[in-house]
Amino acid sequence: MQAKRGMGAIIGDIVGSPYEFDCNNIKREDFPLFSENSAPTDDTVMTLAVAEGLVKAAGRSMEAVRAAVVDSMVEWGMTYPGAGYGGRFSHWIYDPAPYQSYGNGSAMRVSSVGWLFGTLDEVLAYAQLTAEVSHNHPEGIKGAQATAAAIFLTRQGMEKAALRTYIQQAFGYDLRRTLAEIRPAYHHVETCQQTVPEAITVYMEADSFEDALRKAVSLGGDSDTLTAIAASIAEARYPVPDWIFSEAWAKMDGKMHTAFEVYQEHIKP
Repeated sequence: MQAKRGMGAIIGDIVGSPYEFDCNNIKREDFPLFSENSAPTDDTVMTLAVAEGLVKAAGRSMEAVRAAVVDSMVEWGMTYPGAGYGGRFSHWIYDPAPYQSYGNGSAMRVSSVGWLFGTLDEVLAYAQLTAEVSHNHPEGIKGAQATAAAIFLTRQGMEKAALRTYIQQAFGYDLRRTLAEIRPAYHHVETCQQTVPEAITVYMEADSFEDALRKAVSLGGDSDTLTAIAASIAEARYPVPDWIFSEAWAKMDGKMHTAFEVYQEHIKP
């Protein structure tokens, strides 16, 4: 199956899924990308939910888009109740009110914003919208905006050095550490401020899409989410090998396939 754009976060989630939590971290790059334990988690579910909501309400008011995103997130959450949501988000699905979260969930589900909109201002505005429906803490919003902006600007051809400078100046993230410096002490953490900079650094050091997957998992920590974020950015620069796309596609079900196909049709050139 030929790879299609917009799949990076989903592939990253599936690849990282067996290595989540400190007890499963492997801290190396030579591991099987796919196994019987590889599966979509809440990262994939909410990535597709956000994309669906944005597509359904395209061209309508921000409030209409916000309502559509919430409706899709609730519906997908109820359809996949065992996908691995955090405790507070599990309650959000049944009572969708913002709860001042700065968890990395806002960043792991935002990738479609970087593909569906045509200007940086739009990307930042809609990234904020998709975050603040639940993660309305400034750090939660910042994580989503930084991720979506990195995808969009990379798609526009921005080189890594310029992107590093932009991210540091616009969002205040410290991107000076190398992966070799991060890896030894890095552990499972679910905040934007301790996941998004590391994921961006993975992209900075990667030289291919597969390399980004391997480097992200090798850091340890919240592996499915970290790898989803890193891969969503790497995909904007590097082609996704067909075999990797096909392996991930085979792990998804029919509802996921249909939602992805609809979303993919709306991606900007």
